[in-house]
Amino acid sequence: MNYSDFYKESIENPEGFWKKQADGIDWFTKPQTTLSKDANDYPLWFKDGELNACYLALDKHINDGHGDEFALIYDSPVTQTIKKFTFTEVRTEVAKLAGGLLSLGLKKGDTAVIYMPMIPQAAFAMLACARIGVTHSVVFGGFAPHELAIRIDDSKPKAIITASSGIEIDRLIAYKPLVDEAIALAEHKPDNVVIFNRKLGARVPFKKYDIDYDALVYGSEEADCVPVNATHPLYILYTSGTTGKPKGIVRDTGGHAAALKFSMQYIYGVKEGEVFWAASDIGWAVGHSYTIYGPLFNRNTSIIFEGKPVRTPDASTFWRIISEHKVSVMFTAPTAIRAIKKEDPNGEFIKQYDLSSLRTQFLAGERCDVATLEWYREHIPIPVIDHWWQTESGWPMIANMMGVEYLPIKPGSSGKPVSGYDIRIFGENGEELGPNEEGYVVIKLPLPPGTMLDIWNDSERFKAGYLTKFPGYYFSGDGGFIDNDGYVFITGRVDDVINVAGHRLSTAEMEEIVASHSSVAECAVIGINDALKGQIPLALVVIKSGDDMESFQLEHEIVHLVREKIGAVASLRNVIIMQRLPKTRSGKILRKLMRSIVDGDSYQIPSTIDDEAIVEELKTVLSEYKIGAFK
Repeated sequence: MNYSDFYKESIENPEGFWKKQADGIDWFTKPQTTLSKDANDYPLWFKDGELNACYLALDKHINDGHGDEFALIYDSPVTQTIKKFTFTEVRTEVAKLAGGLLSLGLKKGDTAVIYMPMIPQAAFAMLACARIGVTHSVVFGGFAPHELAIRIDDSKPKAIITASSGIEIDRLIAYKPLVDEAIALAEHKPDNVVIFNRKLGARVPFKKYDIDYDALVYGSEEADCVPVNATHPLYILYTSGTTGKPKGIVRDTGGHAAALKFSMQYIYGVKEGEVFWAASDIGWAVGHSYTIYGPLFNRNTSIIFEGKPVRTPDASTFWRIISEHKVSVMFTAPTAIRAIKKEDPNGEFIKQYDLSSLRTQFLAGERCDVATLEWYREHIPIPVIDHWWQTESGWPMIANMMGVEYLPIKPGSSGKPVSGYDIRIFGENGEELGPNEEGYVVIKLPLPPGTMLDIWNDSERFKAGYLTKFPGYYFSGDGGFIDNDGYVFITGRVDDVINVAGHRLSTAEMEEIVASHSSVAECAVIGINDALKGQIPLALVVIKSGDDMESFQLEHEIVHLVREKIGAVASLRNVIIMQRLPKTRSGKILRKLMRSIVDGDSYQIPSTIDDEAIVEELKTVLSEYKIGAFK
């Protein structure tokens, strides 16, 4: 198959292209209308079709004779548990839980919040909601009560489904007290809290609204799949917004199913029956699309992983799982690979495992630096695909479409536009820029199926944030450029491009150079205020374990390296060494937060931060180095 022709067809004839994909999934009522528009001229896909996401994920495969194949593998190094579930076993549990939710009064059109660790019951809860037309909103397990309360008030769930605890590397986190506190803080009060007791010793205070998960499932009849409209909200997923108030991204059911099935086959190149592993929490978009729905729609075995890439027990965990479960295609964040590389720079653990089943490694969630890409390919010589998408899109927008045609990889690029995404680069005034000119990354409407439908209860915010800046185009909020060969390079959020004495410079480009230094495990480059030049870059680096280079020598070499690659105009003077960088739980480095701290601006610690203590550590280091507002 030829990428250029395949892509061209999707842009020139989107209705015909996506009708073919929709014909490949099972509908209760087949759509007669492929593409229409809502009041904002925003695309609606398959609006008169009816289907059910849980049916596509489970019942269809059982009806086709694949009920005894494995749907899920639960691998939990933190509890030393491995358990496999067939499609039939998952369907039975899900259908009974769905029946239990019906008995509690939930029905099609209601909402439920799922606040769970990475355990099979989290997947069962999502699928049970989908089975009866209840819109689920998964909130990352362990989120602070205040943040959970905000999401409760916005989504107004009839029930919360939770577990007794989550487990970090070195501690147990009791979830029930957090849920109780969030309900006390919230104005909206759910009718019930369904608790799965893991019996690991966490405190589970009883309240009148509590329902035991096991008792509910055991005492309930199996519920059938409820047909829903293609535009019915399958889920709400909250992502951070510039106002501090989270945005509830709404995902439809029909377009989502067609797009994910398409992406499994044509982007990830996964065949039915193979093992696919997206090492992501279900609290993130990747966990929704590629731990639960995408693989199950495509009849793949999906791995639910409860652990970390390192320290559970060591940097060999990923390789053990790939080897033991015969993973064909894997997807993780570059941060995970950098963490492994930091602990095992020479890849000694890799040599201990048979990784012959692994065909392709996909990376996303943040831009992958060239040094990490090359380290991976040196030790595991398979295609390593950096690709780009957002919570809003729900599936990749730029990638190397492995199921269509494997194109040469350009390190630093996320690949070429995925079918259905007409990607352009615009200047400040909406003019389209030429090859290699950096500007705003925008996508011409209509967006393909599976992208966000709206922001929950806030259509005005949806329009203002994504559709108003460049009418007729979706504004991604990212900057980038397209080279002469059509490869797209994402340079980071628009506010990650800094202006040094009138020169627009990409901090992502500087990060590439800093990361290439042999002592650097990972890094971030941010623009900080400067009285003379407006902004100057600051590099924060984490050095590799066992590296004893002096800080002044490292700074000298990195400054020289950046000057050599970019020129003196880059004005990088300060390199500070950190034990770790502030990140979200999904592994994204919090550059904006660091920039605000260095500049002495007011800031809000995002709810998604991995560890709040790192903020104080950063301030201490900045004081020692006398940087920015800490001079």
